[in-house]
Amino acid sequence: MKMFIDGKAVEASTGETIDVVNPATGAVVDTVPAATAEDVAHAVACAKAAQKVWAKVPTWQRAEIMMKFLELVERDKEQLARTLSDETGKPITEARAEIGNIPIAFKAFSERAKHLYDEVITAGSEPGQETTVVITRKEPLGVVAAVIPFNFPCDLFDQKVAPALLAGNSCIVKPSTDNPLTLCMLTALLGEAGVTPGAIEIVTGRGSVVGHELCANPDIDLITLTGSTEVGIETAQVAAKTLTHTALELGGNDAFIVMADGDVDLATDEVIWGRMYNTGQVCCASKRFLVHESRVQEFTDKVVEKISALKQGMPAEDDTQIGCLISEKAAIEVERQINLTVEQGGKIVLGGKRNGAFIEPTVIVDVPAAADVAKDMEIFGPVVPIISFATEEEAVAIANSSIFGLSSCVFSADQKTCARVACAMEAGACVINGASFYRSFEEPFGGYKYSGIGTEGVMSTFDEMTHTKSIVLKNIL
Repeated sequence: MKMFIDGKAVEASTGETIDVVNPATGAVVDTVPAATAEDVAHAVACAKAAQKVWAKVPTWQRAEIMMKFLELVERDKEQLARTLSDETGKPITEARAEIGNIPIAFKAFSERAKHLYDEVITAGSEPGQETTVVITRKEPLGVVAAVIPFNFPCDLFDQKVAPALLAGNSCIVKPSTDNPLTLCMLTALLGEAGVTPGAIEIVTGRGSVVGHELCANPDIDLITLTGSTEVGIETAQVAAKTLTHTALELGGNDAFIVMADGDVDLATDEVIWGRMYNTGQVCCASKRFLVHESRVQEFTDKVVEKISALKQGMPAEDDTQIGCLISEKAAIEVERQINLTVEQGGKIVLGGKRNGAFIEPTVIVDVPAAADVAKDMEIFGPVVPIISFATEEEAVAIANSSIFGLSSCVFSADQKTCARVACAMEAGACVINGASFYRSFEEPFGGYKYSGIGTEGVMSTFDEMTHTKSIVLKNIL
């Protein structure tokens, strides 16, 4: 598969390619170009020139082009889902669901874009301004670099590319090297739908080359990145040299709190959704399970029973519920983290074994509050570490002991307890009586502390992707 630059499918200038491997089978699915620094510079130059043309397209017309894009997605949806499953190891049912999210997001952002009204600061709002009116308006930033991770490539493509284009920016997509194929297909479909050539591009290749060059290029006006905290910090450091805007959605180690009066049946149902989905590779998945000491045994028994009933298998099979991780390398790291948690006092009561890129769903009990996983070690896999607590204050203290603060959740029959805990969480969200794995396209999604900078969603992304200009009508009255 090729890159899409300046409206054309192109190879890397050197001809070098990178294999894209199905992590479940080890088979090569396809190849993509390994772009060079020169290729990135060319893409940025094309995007900068195209942005001036694209920005002149009226908002309603940009929205119509997005609707044409959705028609093409509908036409190709099964091919897109199969490709996503093959290159990611995501169960085909989950891949189809992710493709099914594309129209939800693009329609929502399109409607929002058409209702980004200018605002007026009326005359007389402060002393000395009785005859002056100020109009504020949103203008595109310019060229947006969208750095997209492997775990939900299409969902994050929706969250970044749709608002970037609808706001009048051009957008360069940098996909994960592990699974860039579906995003290459989607980018080409936007071109087919009528986006100005050069206003939407995708550049494939290694992050050390493509990612770095995008971050360092002074003609990039915004870097919107979802990824690890380490990569986010590196990105911010490079971008700071040119004062480039950054919007960063980074790591998380979300606390899942079950109070003494919590509904354990509901909570353990939510573990299946909130921890096993996408084989645990979710930024806002629940990753630390804080259970009141009086409910630990019940919680453990029920979560083991429910997880044991899930079918782990080949991602392409319709009845598979849990697939594999993105790579064997990723699975080896999760295996190391499981073993470390055991060394620090935990006891495995389910799973714990690895086979290639497959990790068995794992439940670990007796995890000390001082263990790495109870604080700052994010496990990107289907692992449930259970930590007991005695009081609400202790649960909140354990939850807030992490450097991360992406999301959180609490289960209790007492709404006052839920509200109190939610307000005490040092996190960007708190789900009440549901897993922390909740992200609608509408909500402003983002974290506290080392979990990122800025928020993303229909309510807030346009603020990240536009300038606000004030037009002063001095003494107009």
